[in-house]
Amino acid sequence: MKDANEHEIRAWLAEREPAMLALLAELVNIDSGSYDKPGVDAVGARLVQFFQSVGIAVRTEPVAERGDAMRMATVPDHAGLDHAGRNFLLMGHRDTVFPKGEASRRPFRMEGGRAYGPGVADMKGGLVMNAFVMAAFRQLAPGIPLVALMTGDEEIGSLASRPFIEREARKARAVFNAEPGRVSGNVVTGRKGGLHFTFEVTGKAAHSGVNFTDGASAIGEMAHKIVALHGLTRVPEGITVNVGLAGGGQSHNTTAPHARGEIDTRYVTNDQRDHLVASVERIMAEVQVPGTRSRATLLSEFLPLVPTPASEAVTGAYLSVAAELGHPISGEFTGGCADSGFTASLGAPTLCGTGPVGGRAHTADEYIEVPSLLARAQILATTVLRMARPA
Repeated sequence: MKDANEHEIRAWLAEREPAMLALLAELVNIDSGSYDKPGVDAVGARLVQFFQSVGIAVRTEPVAERGDAMRMATVPDHAGLDHAGRNFLLMGHRDTVFPKGEASRRPFRMEGGRAYGPGVADMKGGLVMNAFVMAAFRQLAPGIPLVALMTGDEEIGSLASRPFIEREARKARAVFNAEPGRVSGNVVTGRKGGLHFTFEVTGKAAHSGVNFTDGASAIGEMAHKIVALHGLTRVPEGITVNVGLAGGGQSHNTTAPHARGEIDTRYVTNDQRDHLVASVERIMAEVQVPGTRSRATLLSEFLPLVPTPASEAVTGAYLSVAAELGHPISGEFTGGCADSGFTASLGAPTLCGTGPVGGRAHTADEYIEVPSLLARAQILATTVLRMARPA
């Protein structure tokens, strides 16, 4: 293995900052909402071109209705080496929250040291950073096993991608998830987990004036359910439960035969998760309006990113490099969810928010700080180099 020089790899990345920004512009200008499989896969196709141009093979994991998953490795799997427990896993997702046509309405632009456009922070900037770090290692440190995983449905819960994420996590020595760095510049060392339920209430229709007592109001039962669900919130413990969508009924003068709602829950530990699931099931089983019945379905979930001694060691290495390179930052906790919770919950030492520094994600004002694209790439590359050195 070539003995890579930190200065050499940082200089290599610096020379390619214009190319990084050019690729970012291309990716941002491709619509790739989570439900737009052709768009998400078009972003993937452009990244395939990039990886092939730098000598890195791409393995595509087909997904039927969402964007395919892509796996790239600096050390090919056919090299006859067992990489279990040695891989440095760089993660990112290609899907965004924006509708078709958003990229043409407000394409990539740079102004005042910031870059704007749909998904520029969450998380096409992180994809570009990871891609160029992979290219740098392929050329300058080809013996260090880096794996990049780029998935297509994170914004809607990673239902299709989770098996691929967990497969790679089981082989990872450390995981760096390129979600955007916080506005403060900090990385993310802890995240909440989340559960997304839909629930349906079935009642019985009746004329609300002529034969009211023959009916059973699904909306009335839903009202009781909403109060009970919100009662599960324990803000000091990091638990929140929110019914964010609710509706139903047939007409204003009919007892409602049906109602439907959606529930978002957030929590900090996996023990809390199990308690929340049991509590939602209990609330659904309880009947306050005779003649109604209710059922909740778990649509998607994210597991929490809970710090461990191993992940704290990775964080310490990263923050030490950042400070040395002139970017003194810290780790922080966020209530948002991400794929990093899946890797952390399997025991892989995980650091999140390693992507370019940005803000206002999921809005028309989403941005990244342009200098941070290169800076974060250099910090990540240097951290991996140092961790890969023999003890």
